[in-house]
Amino acid sequence: MPIDITHDASLRSWVESANTDGADFPVQNLPFGVFLRDGTPRIGVAIGDRILDLVVARDRGYFEGLAPNIAAALGERTLNALFALGRSALCAMRGRLSTSLRADTAEGARAQRDTALLLPREGATMRLPTTIGDYTDFYASIDHATNVGSMFRPDNPLLPNYKHLPIGYHGRASSIVVSGTDVRRPHGQTSAAPAGPPAWGPSARMDYELEVGAVIGAGNSLGSPIPLADAESHVAGLVLVNDWSARDLQTWEYQPLGPFLAKNFATSISPWVVTLDALEPFRAPSRERGAEDPALLPYLVHEQDRARGAFDITLEVWLRTATMRAQGVEAVRLSRGEFARMYWTMAQMVTHHASNGCDLRPGDLLASGTVSGPTRDARGCLLELSWRGTEPVLLPNGEQRSFLADGDEVIVRGWCETAGRRRIGFGECRGAVLPAQG
Repeated sequence: MPIDITHDASLRSWVESANTDGADFPVQNLPFGVFLRDGTPRIGVAIGDRILDLVVARDRGYFEGLAPNIAAALGERTLNALFALGRSALCAMRGRLSTSLRADTAEGARAQRDTALLLPREGATMRLPTTIGDYTDFYASIDHATNVGSMFRPDNPLLPNYKHLPIGYHGRASSIVVSGTDVRRPHGQTSAAPAGPPAWGPSARMDYELEVGAVIGAGNSLGSPIPLADAESHVAGLVLVNDWSARDLQTWEYQPLGPFLAKNFATSISPWVVTLDALEPFRAPSRERGAEDPALLPYLVHEQDRARGAFDITLEVWLRTATMRAQGVEAVRLSRGEFARMYWTMAQMVTHHASNGCDLRPGDLLASGTVSGPTRDARGCLLELSWRGTEPVLLPNGEQRSFLADGDEVIVRGWCETAGRRRIGFGECRGAVLPAQG
């Protein structure tokens, strides 16, 4: 989609909080989410510190002239139906929303007088934005893959297939939770020795993983691959992801078929889906491959993806322990990463996923895998930061962390910022660790 008036950095909203420097949700963003109003799930849009109720806006005629199927989709309890209409419908919606929320339009002046449209974002109960039928987690950061591989295979950290295809596994959709949901420490089998025998008990090495997720919009039919040139037309937008992991369970169980109980107990996502249209000013070239890297097979190559397949998103992980909360101490930043450094683009992940004819459906989630960088402060999980527990992280209050303790709250934040454009953000993806049950 082209950059247009909706991206103009000079635009201001009549919602004053949207004009604040550093606001995640200015009028240039307008992400979609699902919130509860009077106990009923409603589709809304974040603007400043407010939520625009799209059901109220529709019923008051703000979307007249748009396709009838858009109006019908706004009455659903999830975003699946709206996202299924594809990028063109989302672009039309975003354009109309921009006009209604701007301070310099007649539509905006009308909306400003309509007190029923907005409600506070603070205190609102958010739901998962879509019904997630399927969830796939990739392994797209070569920095993360190299770090983790070095712990187990120091002479050959990357497996032979890593640079040939986006590696992923099918996760568990039923345990995906929205930001703010606490996560219980899992039980499982662990073993101190590679050959066993295992013991049963709570995980002692619980971890987070800093990730970005793509929410599928228009799907593809079973048996029909998605060409790389068309891949982004099947993505509605992006969210923040924390793929909670039990590293001790993972070490024992992952061979020969990969992650299972170490991953499927919980995955957290942020509630607001930032559309690809809003992200257009923050495109970047895909990561340049070195001379030693193998040539990709043709289905994973397209000039458009090479030139602008990455997204310039800054990502941070913050930690607040139970002791810090009791002392009134704010969260401390553990790491900062750059999503544009990923070895594989989101479009390549979509295309590879569907290359065998697998059907992707509206609302499905494809996560990037841990976003890490080449320096210690850019490592996207505690497994890397503490180097498998051998280099504990020292917190400002004197506490140490090799892995997460009960009561720890993990906060993931992300935003896009570049010269000449208005900063836009993703909000937060947060969750605290509860003790194991029983």
